Amino acid sequence: MDLDYTKEQSMLRKSVEEFLAKECPFDEVREIEDSEAGYSSSMWKKMAKLGWMELYFPEAYGGLGDPFGDVAIIMEEMGKKAFISPFFSTVIQCGLILVEGGSEKQKEALLPEIAAGKRIMSLAQLEEEGSYLESGINMPALKSNGGFVLNGVKMFAMDANIANQLIVAARVAGSGVTLFLVDAGDPGITCTKLSSIGKDNLCRLVFKDVAVAEANLIGKIGEGWKILKKIEARATLAKCAEMLGGCAEAIDMTKEYAKQREQYSTPIGGFQAIQHYMADMLLAYDTSLYYYHKVCWMIDEGMDVATEISALKAQVNEKFKFITERSVQIHGGIGTTREFNIGLFYRRAKAFEYVMGDTDYHYAKLVAALDL
Repeated sequence: MDLDYTKEQSMLRKSVEEFLAKECPFDEVREIEDSEAGYSSSMWKKMAKLGWMELYFPEAYGGLGDPFGDVAIIMEEMGKKAFISPFFSTVIQCGLILVEGGSEKQKEALLPEIAAGKRIMSLAQLEEEGSYLESGINMPALKSNGGFVLNGVKMFAMDANIANQLIVAARVAGSGVTLFLVDAGDPGITCTKLSSIGKDNLCRLVFKDVAVAEANLIGKIGEGWKILKKIEARATLAKCAEMLGGCAEAIDMTKEYAKQREQYSTPIGGFQAIQHYMADMLLAYDTSLYYYHKVCWMIDEGMDVATEISALKAQVNEKFKFITERSVQIHGGIGTTREFNIGLFYRRAKAFEYVMGDTDYHYAKLVAALDL
């Protein structure tokens, strides 16, 4: 098992790091957070020109066919800069769904447009109870005139307010969960942006008599949950990469602050209590980082990582909160302000816990895997 980065991966990391440092400083992040769109269209186009969106897609559909670990590198660097974009919702979630379950026509039409930065997509899976389970998808898809009609509510759909198209998970009576490709501009859809602790771009979607042609099915009727489960590990790994990037930046930021902030004419980094905090934070980060690299390698090797990915997400959820909480404590009162950068990560730690499964959900999966 070789966990070292290749020369190409090191170059990719450096390229992403330099681009984000130049194009999206933390003051810019706050401006994007407060904007109605919740993203920068100009930066999105620049990302596309750099080839970030096309890395993992097959070459036949305008991609480069690189290993998923390369995409995780991009997510990790985005996490370090608290960067906001529809990359996760469009390229990771919806892109992977299309690769796994889309028809040839859908792949040929949509994947090149995603790769070129010309199409933004959003996954509408969760409902009002927020369940990650198959039983939590209850929005009906009723057969009508050779197609289907959708009525119901979807919650926490990332970037739905700026999406061109939605992938909607709904239940066909007698057949199960099915995925539908829906035009986000359909007059029967009402999109409301939600206020969230992480100020991430989450939306509530209300569907009223939204007609979907049978040609817009992704996969077959009743295969929706199977497709969602096939992309779950990679999507979860990508979110873990982003969270670990946030952990790394929070530690570095706090270390620098502890060197500069003085108490009784002495930098607070010289106090033993602060050193213990910093040591605990670094240990929490390192243990999760090494495990993340192992899981990333396993995914690219085509191995079954269902248990490992739950173990990883559960611990990263808790470690991100632990590290950012300690960071805020070391910063003191200024760490809780909107203007200070550590707050960007502190808020995201709690918000990101619920993306791709919270800690309790993954603990339950681990217990079930023990088969006691």
